[in-house]
Amino acid sequence: MRTLAIISSLLAAVSATALTYKLEAHEKACFFSNVENKGTKVAFYFAVQSGGSFDVDYSVVGPNEKVILDGTKERQGDFVFTANDAGEYRFCFNNEMSTFAEKIVDFEIAVENEARAQLPSKQGSSPEQTSVLEESILKLSAQLSTVSRNQKYFRTRENRNFSTVRSTEKRIFNFSIIECGMMVVMAGLQVFVVRFFFQGARKGYV
Repeated sequence: MRTLAIISSLLAAVSATALTYKLEAHEKACFFSNVENKGTKVAFYFAVQSGGSFDVDYSVVGPNEKVILDGTKERQGDFVFTANDAGEYRFCFNNEMSTFAEKIVDFEIAVENEARAQLPSKQGSSPEQTSVLEESILKLSAQLSTVSRNQKYFRTRENRNFSTVRSTEKRIFNFSIIECGMMVVMAGLQVFVVRFFFQGARKGYV
């Protein structure tokens, strides 16, 4: 129970939002996250899973309408910045460049305070023992976060590769149809030319 309490106290200072959003053509969508304390660490991750060229415009705007991050036609991004002002931060995705292609965007916004939570002490335990347990839990949390990011990265690659395979199959199919049509046209043209020559030869004999 004490271990669960320690984990809860460490994770209480972290708030994260992971979503998948369907961004329509000509649409701009914004999501908001509130930062209560100045100096808070904010992590922002996104990846375009499908649609068009797998790219999107993005921007991060602070409470004073100050642009913190922005980019155009990016497939994915992974950023960590320090919030210099407390207040509401705006995370926007812009698909106005697309005429008809909709985009599926996975993104995560995590707000983590720099100050660590105070761990509950147990009678007879030394501060060194508590510190070692705290560091172990923090390392485990960081490793889990890395595993989660890697899973998202491989999922993104899988979706893009699958889209490339489907596009290649479609092109091969269309090329095969065109090739078959050209073969039929060439065969018909050859028959017409041969008949024309034979008809001309018969008229010459007559």
